[in-house]
Amino acid sequence: MSDRPSPLADPRSVFSPVDGDAGRRDIVVLGSTGSIGTQAIDLVLRNPDRFRVTALAASGGRVALLAEQAHRLKVAAVAVAREEVLPELREALKALYGSEPLPELLAGPDAATQLAASPCHTVLNGITGSIGLAPTLAALEAGRTLALANKESLIVGGPLVKALAKPGQIIPVDSEHAALFQALAAGTRADVRKLVVTASGGPFRGRTREELAHVTREDALAHPTWAMGPVITVNSATLVNKGLEVIEAHLLYDIPFDRIEVVVHPQSYVHSMVEFTDGSTLAQATPPDMRGPIAIGIGWPERVPDAAPAFDWTKASTWEFFPLDTEAFPSVGLARHVGSLGGTAPAVFNAANEECVEAFLAGRLPFNGIMDTVTAVVAEHGVPASGTSLTVPDVLEAETWARARARELAAKATAEARA
Repeated sequence: MSDRPSPLADPRSVFSPVDGDAGRRDIVVLGSTGSIGTQAIDLVLRNPDRFRVTALAASGGRVALLAEQAHRLKVAAVAVAREEVLPELREALKALYGSEPLPELLAGPDAATQLAASPCHTVLNGITGSIGLAPTLAALEAGRTLALANKESLIVGGPLVKALAKPGQIIPVDSEHAALFQALAAGTRADVRKLVVTASGGPFRGRTREELAHVTREDALAHPTWAMGPVITVNSATLVNKGLEVIEAHLLYDIPFDRIEVVVHPQSYVHSMVEFTDGSTLAQATPPDMRGPIAIGIGWPERVPDAAPAFDWTKASTWEFFPLDTEAFPSVGLARHVGSLGGTAPAVFNAANEECVEAFLAGRLPFNGIMDTVTAVVAEHGVPASGTSLTVPDVLEAETWARARARELAAKATAEARA
């Protein structure tokens, strides 16, 4: 396979810039007050000899927590996307720091991007949504190792990311892709027959499309396995999250779409599998806990002892696997389609979905309306230009159109339903 491009995430070729302190990695955490960020900080605080957080970035919705994190970690810089909360953040920091000097404060939509290029070993991008693209590109261009939890930046900007990333410079943090990353270390690329991405099935596993017509916001947010933010939780309910992960796996590991399968595994113990050409399959399994994948992201090629719980093999357990119901959950098939189209098509898919999820959470769109609307927006977008010439303005323009069109179609659907 030497004639094919190198995969972005390669466990055998890990990009490793010079550490700040010998034996300890300096980490910049983007999205520090979210689920990934808070668990990453917990991991760092439990391993001060291995990691040190030098800077934090967050949206600005949880100012008190951000200030507390900054003070406890003694970071050099703190960034917030929402400029209007900067005075509140400064006062919260003053109350904690007292006479000590405050960290450098940055605010605005580009603040996280600035931190992503700051001196460090690893940037953990735990931002939710395609707004994570600019920080991803900045970290790669600055030569940082990128622990990537922000799948959307890779989805919408695949060619841009591939043009900047050195082999092994990206370490995936999604549990599924961290699992594939580890399993792939057992063989060569020529040995790989297929990737098998597992899905919990979400809260609506086993329901038909008709049964999904009247599910509520509360129903969709009741994930049976994982505790995540509302957008990601709804994406898990529609299985859009799994569709995005299929595109991500294709981009990370350079495996064709027809060799990437999705299987439903309700227990979420097996996070993904690699089938090799000799018929053997390697499965990576742990109890559901994101600290394990985060530890892989910021610590590889070393493992962090006791990063996450292990199985108690003295207790009986049952692991189940089911085929995906593509009629009730068409999102994975649509994701394969837009991933194959390339160019701006994945950006349109992702942006339209974000708008539709917001409409669903606000009670303006029924559950099935999410994918119906996204499908319509993708169809209107048509076949994009070649992805080889993709630019950031192209992505932003496509996203802006997709968001506006999704809002229009969602509003129309709501009006027709009420008529």
